[in-house]
Amino acid sequence: MEKDVYQDPLVSRYTDKEMQKIFSENFKFRAWRMCWIALAEAQMELGLKQVTKEMVEELKKAAEEEIDYKIAEEKEKEIRHDVMSHVYEFGLHCPKAKGIIHLGATSQFVGDNTDLIQMREALEIIKKDLVNTINNLAKFADKYKSLVTLGYTHSQPAQPTTIGKRVTLYIQDLLMDLKQIEFAESMMKARGEKGTVGTQASYLELFNGDYEKTKQLDLLVSRKLGFKDSFSVSGQTYTRKFDTIIAKALSGIGESANKFAVDLRLMSTFKIMEEPFEENQTGSSAMAYKRNPMRCERMTSLCRKLINLPIDFSHTHANQWFERTLDDSAIRRIILPQLFLLTNAILKLYQNISEGMIVFDEQIKKYLREELPFMATESILMELVKNGKDRQEMHQIIKEHSFEAAKTVKLEGKANDLFERLLKDTRLQLDKEFLNSLIEKPERFAGAAAIQTEEYLKNEVEPILVKYSDFIGKSDSEIRV
Repeated sequence: MEKDVYQDPLVSRYTDKEMQKIFSENFKFRAWRMCWIALAEAQMELGLKQVTKEMVEELKKAAEEEIDYKIAEEKEKEIRHDVMSHVYEFGLHCPKAKGIIHLGATSQFVGDNTDLIQMREALEIIKKDLVNTINNLAKFADKYKSLVTLGYTHSQPAQPTTIGKRVTLYIQDLLMDLKQIEFAESMMKARGEKGTVGTQASYLELFNGDYEKTKQLDLLVSRKLGFKDSFSVSGQTYTRKFDTIIAKALSGIGESANKFAVDLRLMSTFKIMEEPFEENQTGSSAMAYKRNPMRCERMTSLCRKLINLPIDFSHTHANQWFERTLDDSAIRRIILPQLFLLTNAILKLYQNISEGMIVFDEQIKKYLREELPFMATESILMELVKNGKDRQEMHQIIKEHSFEAAKTVKLEGKANDLFERLLKDTRLQLDKEFLNSLIEKPERFAGAAAIQTEEYLKNEVEPILVKYSDFIGKSDSEIRV
């Protein structure tokens, strides 16, 4: 790695080699060669006399040879055109076939089809990362489905829930993201080969006006590149609307991951849950005791970029004039790889964290003990009514004692003494054993949280994990701490 030039942190620090390779120069230019071979082979199979079997075989053999980047770069400086410089370079490897390379095609034939191949391959990695993250969270949710913890609304203690139930909320978001990716994949097609502005004019010329052969060429090329079909119509490019669909699907993962990361950061503040912390990891250069949630903080930082990225794709699509303008080129070179690299980096972190989250049971119980007297007031009220007391009158008495107990906690830093206050009030005539039983069994206040978790994992999550069982355990979650 050169130390005197800028290195993109997405590559140098955060992402998988597998994802990096897909957006490498070598992958791109070898995909261009694949496109030229697919085109030539389809033309030959449809009877175009200019393209012979010998030429196609020469192209296939030449495609295995190394790309001479120096020659291509020198040619590009001369002619100021990246595609034609690589047509020239490829032609040096296959002298018999060089005259038919890129025959009838426009630059976006290789450019767009390669972009779509890269997206198709990259989405497989994203799905693999996503499924493994869901699997980690599902195992965690099942393990802690009955561990009661405080629930929060408005960031204030509310009714209890369970740790497992809370985690199902994160899983649900990721399952929605997976469905969005599946939807985007269902719309993915090749750009195919439709000529300079999408009218197939050059191929109608080559096939002497035979429109059926021209259509077959488009379909054959698309299938040779691994797609079932091509976009039915195009300008010079496939519609950049498709890019926005992909971008919004992946940015959704950023939203979901950010929600999880922020929650875990808050839980680590309360010391009820933490991300993994290595034995020799340093939390702070100044404060030796600190266990900073650096992985979640990094995830939040990367999510911020991913969440905002779709706007660049939207503006690019919205500003394509007529059949195409070149102002989509420079920005897409930057944002297409960023979209997938960011998502990969975020999911690597998400997987790593979800594999080793730490739960502090006693701290969870401590918070419950402090807040449960307030949570129990509804049960106390119901018990009083069953014993013949006036509901409205009892509500007012409990409210007054609750406010006073809260004041004692906040202003004097003392323990919650609500139950003591209620026991002393002769108007209520409460039994101490009854009040203690409320505290000893906090699960009664968590409703159906444990059952909901079980049902959700069985009915919603398990079918997805079965569907993508081949992906489980096949994703690398190792990160650079």
